[in-house]
Amino acid sequence: MVNAVVVAVLLMIVLCLFRLNVVLSLFVSGLVGGLVAGMSVEKVIHVFTDNIVDGAEVALSYALLGGFAALISYSGITDYLVGKIINLIKAENTKVSRSTIKVILIVALLLLSMSSQNLIPVHIAFIPIVIPPLLSLFNELNIDRRQIALVISFGLCFPYLLLPYGFGQIYHQIIQTGFTKAHHQIEFDMIWKSLLIPSLGYIVGLALGMFYYRKPREYKKDKAIENAPKELKPYVLGVTIVAILATFLVQTFTESMIFGALAGVMVFFLSRSFKWFELDKQFTEGIKIMAYIGVVILTANGFAGIMNATGDVKGLVESIANMTGDNKLIAIILMYVIGLIVTLGIGSSFATIPIIAALFIPLGEQLGMSTMALIALIGTAGALGDSGSPASDSTLGPTAGLDVDDQHDHIRDTCIPTFVFYNIPLMVFGTIAAMIL
Repeated sequence: MVNAVVVAVLLMIVLCLFRLNVVLSLFVSGLVGGLVAGMSVEKVIHVFTDNIVDGAEVALSYALLGGFAALISYSGITDYLVGKIINLIKAENTKVSRSTIKVILIVALLLLSMSSQNLIPVHIAFIPIVIPPLLSLFNELNIDRRQIALVISFGLCFPYLLLPYGFGQIYHQIIQTGFTKAHHQIEFDMIWKSLLIPSLGYIVGLALGMFYYRKPREYKKDKAIENAPKELKPYVLGVTIVAILATFLVQTFTESMIFGALAGVMVFFLSRSFKWFELDKQFTEGIKIMAYIGVVILTANGFAGIMNATGDVKGLVESIANMTGDNKLIAIILMYVIGLIVTLGIGSSFATIPIIAALFIPLGEQLGMSTMALIALIGTAGALGDSGSPASDSTLGPTAGLDVDDQHDHIRDTCIPTFVFYNIPLMVFGTIAAMIL
């Protein structure tokens, strides 16, 4: 019997590879998956519509953070810094080599991406602030933007898998809740210890990807993104710093990205550092950049709802149990494949955990797996596909910043590289962890 989840996810991937818009691909694939499962068109539409609301808060948060990010960029801070660096590179008597600047730039982006998940949990909202002004610098250094996509995706995914802070704390709490619902109690501190080995897959993948895309790559220089050093007024600098602090503090105390972003935006408007109509224009442009990602997230939630309603995820796991019998290694590999398929379709590792936990934990117990091995299995299976999914914010975010000048393809330059260099090593190290823990 054909499995509706497998059909829907594979169709979604194929449509995306043929460059059909991600939102349309999710719509079509969800509809086909529902029909394959025997659901009526009315039922599919009803389930899809009901589940869209689950992503509304996140979508609005991203849109507002995008607007706030645009205001920070408009302040001129990033343009000023990038312009200075470009002049330094072009100077004949410079003591800093191009390769040194490239290394410093990549390390800085790596640290910034990682801190966006915990230290300053703004997630992908930093991308439209930092990346577009840096494109001219990337072009000057002939950096392959696929390297940058790998760096940003690493920073967005590695921290939540291993570190129990910020978004990582949320991910680990979801894992713990999944075990609780399956009547298998675990200690919170056990989670990061169990995921230590699987997380090495990200480190290995980053190293391999940076080596593979090490050769220079030429891009057309777009005058619209070329930078020159600009005068930076002390007052504007002060307002920008206050706005960032306001966003961080309000978000920390209210635990709301929406009100955090609003706080930062209001600082800019009330400071009178720029005319309101100018700020309004920039704010709207910033919302547009991130609003598309929000629409994808809403659509992905509807798609996920349909996949759950088909009931075929459970059937897929039961088929694996019948196929593998007592062969622990094959069962683990096939469960990882299911986690990969589900996350690729949904686009969210956080949303994948509740789906697979209730099914994988009993199966793992049946195979005699230890508690730490089960945690490694669930945590890794949930993360698989986040890097590489066309609907994931871990791929949509990098593309939104790198494709400002239409020279970075979402599927070929972000999804495929991150899929190959992160999901494969993650599965290898995850299997090792599930076998030896």
